[in-house]
This record gives sequence, structure tokens and C-alpha cells, in this order.
Amino acid sequence: MYAVLKTGGKQYKVSQNDVIIVERLGGESGAKINLDKVLMIGEGDNTTVGTPIIGGALVAAEILEHKRGDKITVFKKKRRKGYATKNGHRQLLSKVLIKSIK
Repeated sequence: MYAVLKTGGKQYKVSQNDVIIVERLGGESGAKINLDKVLMIGEGDNTTVGTPIIGGALVAAEILEHKRGDKITVFKKKRRKGYATKNGHRQLLSKVLIKSIK
């Protein structure tokens, strides 16, 4: 059984016992959370597609840890104008274990 869920503006295809890295979720490490924005559930030939979400569908998960992503460099420049700026960014992430799909 698998489910397609939406969190942090992105969609993830998950199964039971999968570990995924998503944008930072509220809660401490070890906290149990329920992700309710389930877009699709499939098992074999049976597939249920929401419009846009499936009412009553739930993905139970556990937050394993919070961490920060890799650093990216943002550099902007306009030629011949003397303008250049350099910034960095590290996204806040959460590592999540999928417990069950209901």
C-alpha cells in the first residue's frame, strides 16, 4: 500500500516504514504526527484519487530528527552597473518515519 501526500508545498509517494526528509514540521523529535493532506492511496489495482484530497485519509508518522539542509549560494549581478550581492541559505528539514496509512 502506498499514498501520495502533500506537505511543505511538495508531494511525496510513501509506503509504510519509509523514511523521508521534508521541510520543517512542528513538534519535537520523537513526536507522533498525523499528515492529513493525502492526495492518493493505492494498493495493487485499487487506486483512490482525491479531489484534491481524500476525506478521512490519514498518514501516521513519527519525527525522527530536525536538521538543516546543504548550504546554497545565491549570487546576483548586473553587468556594467557595479551591482553584485551574495547570500547563502540553509533550509530547515525534518526526517520523518511513516508508521501507517489509514
